[in-house]
Amino acid sequence: MGCAPSIHVSQSGVIYCRDSDESNSPRQTTSVSQGPAAPLHGLFVQTDAADVIPRSRASGPPGAARVRRARTELGSGGSSGSSSAGSAAPATTTCRGRRRHCCSSAEAETQTSYTSVKQVSSAEVRIGPMRLTQDPIQVLLIFAKEDSQSDGFWWACDRAGYRCNIARTPESALECFLDKHHEIIVIDHRQTRNFDAEAVCRSIRATNPSEHTVILAVVSQASGDHEEASVLPLLHAGFNRRFMENSSIIACYNELIQIEHGEVRSQFKLRACNSVFTALDHCHEAIEITSDDHVIQYVNPAFERMMGYHKGELLGKELAELPKSDKNRADLLDTINTCIKKGKEWQGVYYARRKSGDSIQQHVKITPVIGQGGKIRHFVSLKKLCCTTDNNKQIHKIHRDSGDNSQTESHSFRYKNRRKESIDVKSISSRGSDAPSLQNRRYPSMARIHSMTIEAPITKDGLRRLSGNEYVFTKNVHQSHSHLAMPITINDVPPCIAQLLDNEESWEFNIFELEAVTHKRPLVYLGLKVFSRFGVCEFLHCSETTLRAWLQVIEANYHSSNAYHNSTHAADVLHATAFFLGKERVKGSLDQLDEVAALIAATVHDVDHPGRTNSFLCNAGSELAVLYNDTAVLESHHTALAFQLTVKDSKCNIFKNIDRNHYRTLRQAIIDMVLATEMTKHFEHVNKFVNSINKPLAAEMEGSDCECNPTGKNFPENQILIKRMMIKCADVANPCRPLDLCIEWAGRISEEYFAQTDEEKRQGLPVVMPVFDRNTCSIPKSQISFIDYFITDMFDAWDAFAHLPALMQHLADNYKHWKTLDDLKCKSLRLPSDS
Repeated sequence: MGCAPSIHVSQSGVIYCRDSDESNSPRQTTSVSQGPAAPLHGLFVQTDAADVIPRSRASGPPGAARVRRARTELGSGGSSGSSSAGSAAPATTTCRGRRRHCCSSAEAETQTSYTSVKQVSSAEVRIGPMRLTQDPIQVLLIFAKEDSQSDGFWWACDRAGYRCNIARTPESALECFLDKHHEIIVIDHRQTRNFDAEAVCRSIRATNPSEHTVILAVVSQASGDHEEASVLPLLHAGFNRRFMENSSIIACYNELIQIEHGEVRSQFKLRACNSVFTALDHCHEAIEITSDDHVIQYVNPAFERMMGYHKGELLGKELAELPKSDKNRADLLDTINTCIKKGKEWQGVYYARRKSGDSIQQHVKITPVIGQGGKIRHFVSLKKLCCTTDNNKQIHKIHRDSGDNSQTESHSFRYKNRRKESIDVKSISSRGSDAPSLQNRRYPSMARIHSMTIEAPITKDGLRRLSGNEYVFTKNVHQSHSHLAMPITINDVPPCIAQLLDNEESWEFNIFELEAVTHKRPLVYLGLKVFSRFGVCEFLHCSETTLRAWLQVIEANYHSSNAYHNSTHAADVLHATAFFLGKERVKGSLDQLDEVAALIAATVHDVDHPGRTNSFLCNAGSELAVLYNDTAVLESHHTALAFQLTVKDSKCNIFKNIDRNHYRTLRQAIIDMVLATEMTKHFEHVNKFVNSINKPLAAEMEGSDCECNPTGKNFPENQILIKRMMIKCADVANPCRPLDLCIEWAGRISEEYFAQTDEEKRQGLPVVMPVFDRNTCSIPKSQISFIDYFITDMFDAWDAFAHLPALMQHLADNYKHWKTLDDLKCKSLRLPSDS
């Protein structure tokens, strides 16, 4: 009895059967179809012959024994096949669409199965929000010779509804794969005399389509006296799985089904990601994807153009390794990380440093991506350039570097470049107090002015310069407020605000109520009222519209994200200054220029403050500390920036109409007062005031023969001392406010110092205020120390001159409050009975 017959297809599309051990002449031939031949693909021809084979005739693999096994395993009966076959030859009843291409009387190198595909509908797969349709799986069997194992996989494919090809040589296998891009490849690894299975696998893996293909190695069963071989050589060759020889159709079927629902389905989803990456690559927004530990995994071309890097320089690097801009607020990265680590999206403005070293201002949105186990696995950052003057220059540069010749974009760039370099006052009015800060711009008067301003009103540590990381600070300019219409003049103030401002001359005035009703924009409203009361516009010969614009610009450059050093603090200092100016002895010692200078100095004295101290800035080795030689760094920056903001745009230039001499005198007075708020010279200022003002005044009142001139307080040098003392007291008047206000300010300043200590510990910097550790700090004790060390002597001296009984009573009451809390070992801000 001969071997099982095999089925062949002639080039004309005629199917015939022959025994494999006989000559090439057909033993028995049955014509099925003369359908047209499909175009030649590599080594095999597709015809319509198999498509017209009745389903009932396709009952099993070639050979009677295989037909019986197939019927047993697949549960398919042959009776229906025989009844519908009529007089068809038995060989054709075993041909389930299996076709061979005979070329020059030689056996074809590939075989193809198609008919089963018609029974399987396309599967729907979801990946995130995408809905995908997966076509029937294609399988390539690479077996040098037909045997029970190849037949097992062939009929397993038939049962699963997969399209199946068989290749006999490595060459035909590679050509077939490049034509079909099969999802699964099964390679016979049992014998090496026909071909090297691992070499075949490597040759397939060397092609691009194989990236998403699962390759299965069929290996021989290990004999009982041999230890099972390791799978590592197979994995190194490019195989994904190993299949122990088993010709059972069910075993082969189960293996293929598992692969489909496992690796193939996953690879299908990965292939779909190519469309997402294509969209990302063509997106105009810069996109960066990092791991949960901030290792860069992907950047798109827009990111490369914006930052000046090639992706090869970024991928695999931690974000911490890249140079940072020196314009970000010290705690900004901490704020961002705290937010995104909780799985929340963060949006805001961030300064980034390009490869060239230039800093650019970006709108950034960082979205955490939740993965396996509900944990954050990635962070996706979308970045767009802010429309600022420096950024417009960078846009032009990036535009040139990228070679983008889009006329539309070029027109947009030209339009942006025509804007004035200062903040548009009208745009500030519409956006509120958190309009873009100007500290990031380069001004002609200084090489670079950065928004790194530090001041500590209650620390006695000296300045120290240590090497360390550079810190950069910037305000988040897009913290939106509700749209509160800006008044053109003081007469246009909304009634609810005007009612509060009716009490602004009182020391009991509640600045926090004004903060709330103005949506964190108290400085503009209080400034309009106070400046109007002191006739500032008349003295400067400017309109209220110009004054309003100036107040808006100044307030826009305070950081509302700071717990303490924000525009509410500036408004509070302005209120205290105006209150002191109303005292008879102060009023009699100063002229109007001094009053105007004092009000302006109070308004700008902490502009662009980042919420960190001078010592922090110097220890961090920032550029701003280097610029000002570690001396009065913040105070120097406050005054420099204030004048730059003022004179940059005529719409907010309150000095534009005064003569040069008045301007120089006024400017010098403002600078001197702001610099006096720097605490390293605190005791020097207080001692000079006591010796030059208090003692002569006391002698005058006692009628003694002191050599000091009793009217010396009106001398210019003494007027300077009075103005210095006035703004110093106004700056740290919190302990002299009513108790509720005092408690609120104590909580705010403590929180700001806690954040600095946290930052110093994270960055390995010296902790300049170790008592302000949020885990151990006693706020009552810190307030007691502050009052004892700084406040008592200074306000005693100021009270002796200005006569401030109400303030001194509040100071005594507040000190008693803090002492009571401290005696109770209470770290909170209020007594238990109060809460």
